[in-house]
Amino acid sequence: MLKITNSNEKDNNSLPKLSEEEIENLDLESEMAKKLMEQYREETGKFAIWRENVTTGFLNWLRGEKIYDREKERISLYVSDDTKEEWSEFINAHKDDYNTISKLIRESVNYFIKQKSRNINDDMQKLDDQTLTSISHALKEPLTSIKGFSQLLIENYKDEIEEEVFTTIQNIFNQSLLLEKKIINILDNIKTETTQYDILLIEDDLATIRLLTSYFESKGYTCKGVISGSKGLEEVANNPPKLILLDIILPDYSGYEICKQIKANKDLHKIAVYLLTAIPGSEVEKNLKDSHADGYILKPFDFSDFEVIFQYLK
Repeated sequence: MLKITNSNEKDNNSLPKLSEEEIENLDLESEMAKKLMEQYREETGKFAIWRENVTTGFLNWLRGEKIYDREKERISLYVSDDTKEEWSEFINAHKDDYNTISKLIRESVNYFIKQKSRNINDDMQKLDDQTLTSISHALKEPLTSIKGFSQLLIENYKDEIEEEVFTTIQNIFNQSLLLEKKIINILDNIKTETTQYDILLIEDDLATIRLLTSYFESKGYTCKGVISGSKGLEEVANNPPKLILLDIILPDYSGYEICKQIKANKDLHKIAVYLLTAIPGSEVEKNLKDSHADGYILKPFDFSDFEVIFQYLK
């Protein structure tokens, strides 16, 4: 028969002190175990069984270890006497509202999240378009690397990777696509002031867009920039420009494929398309004929490199 002894008389709680053998042989369905579990719950506010498993706290309590009172004893280890006094006064005044510390913590966390979210939203509304797009682009750059390397592993090393690892890589790739779409939507939804323009710049680097927009404006031409292939195709269809400068590496489509689509459209095929890329010229040359592009300009560029395109803007 199990024996229960007082391990600390100065505490008014009767703490059991079972041996490891007694704990191991304790029948959780017995009346004795049920009484112990009920006593543990009353004294600590905790459950002995959680999700069908015996809790570590209950086992320690059976060994005779002190389990701190749920209202104030645990917190008293970390705070000053003044704070403990305030805590006691608060508990006494709000017994009906906060009968456990966990409830108070949950409501406090929820309140903090709501307040913090409201402050963040207020701050975001104060950001101008340029700052917002810079943030979005900074997020997209590392994401492009993650997506690219995971796609490379999936396409080229599928047979060499263990199934569990491959599934993880596939999940990373899928999640990166979802996140990338969200970032693209943020950038594409930013309104631009220009409605009529001579040059459409499909380029995912915002610094390049700003630089070339300023340059062409100094030459008397209007330029509109978009950062994704899907948005570029939409712009071309709705408001055809005189010329398109097209980056090859975009977050959603290849510039080669976009150029093919434009040139295959009987209403758009006369629009001049110049590829604008950091890819080596020898690689671009291999795909130039198949893409039907009118030419290409390599990055890093000089402004003199764009003199060839002015013939299309007259």
